[in-house]
Amino acid sequence: MTSTSLTLSLGPELGLQRYLSEIRKFPMLEKNEEFMLAKRWREHEDPQAAERLVTSHLRLVAKMAMGYRGYGLPIAEVISEGNIGLMQAVKKFDPDKGFRLATYAMWWIRASIQEYVLRTWSLVKMGTTAAQKKLFFNLRRMKQKMQAIEDGELRPDQVEEISTKLGVSETEVINMNRRLSGPDASLNVQIGGEEGSGEWQDWLASDEESAETTLGQSEEYDARMELLNTAMARLNEREQKIIRERRLKEDPTTLEDLADEFGVSRERIRQIEVRAFEKLQEAMKAAALEKGLIEAV
Repeated sequence: MTSTSLTLSLGPELGLQRYLSEIRKFPMLEKNEEFMLAKRWREHEDPQAAERLVTSHLRLVAKMAMGYRGYGLPIAEVISEGNIGLMQAVKKFDPDKGFRLATYAMWWIRASIQEYVLRTWSLVKMGTTAAQKKLFFNLRRMKQKMQAIEDGELRPDQVEEISTKLGVSETEVINMNRRLSGPDASLNVQIGGEEGSGEWQDWLASDEESAETTLGQSEEYDARMELLNTAMARLNEREQKIIRERRLKEDPTTLEDLADEFGVSRERIRQIEVRAFEKLQEAMKAAALEKGLIEAV
């Protein structure tokens, strides 16, 4: 696949501000137009079709990349990694499966960025568990929801809440919070230059309603929910109940309450939860493979 020089030459010679300004000039695609371009690429490897598919989604990559601005890495490099994920998504996208490209590409963009962050960020060991990686990528969001993003050390009740919701120890939460503490580049920081001035978020916003991003987010949510419902059906009634109460509720039910409800020990509930969650993950992966959302490795 070929690509525009703009897509890849995200560096000092172009400048981040100018890049964000330039990518706003690429029009977003209507559903039928996107479908025909994707067919042209898939069936004839038309490089111009691939280029239009890529450039029409560069704003989506930039917006997703900004969500990782708190990890102390050059945002231009994060965007570049996201662009690589986008091009991989375009290369493998099958329009006949019924998804919009934005829905499919989000998985590839996020995976490419997260792999880069984990590979580059020296304070995170590659041998961490899935739960620790989940903590790494969700801690800032949860702190923001608690309005504790600028508070430094977390309160004991906040540590306990994060620990419970993410399934990690309180010590891991405290240690990760200390690692991630530091200055954050806000989307509202002022920027200026020969191209004009404004805030970071202004350079990401479209002149009209950002329909592509909104649609992509809603379609990704629908796709995830479809996968979840398919996977949940493979659990028995007790496993479904425990997963819903422990993993899917905003305020999880305690082990004690579930132990009383089912007439078993807390440890037994914990064991069922762990095994059911493993089964759920396996079932979701199988469903995603079946739908062509991910590839077997």
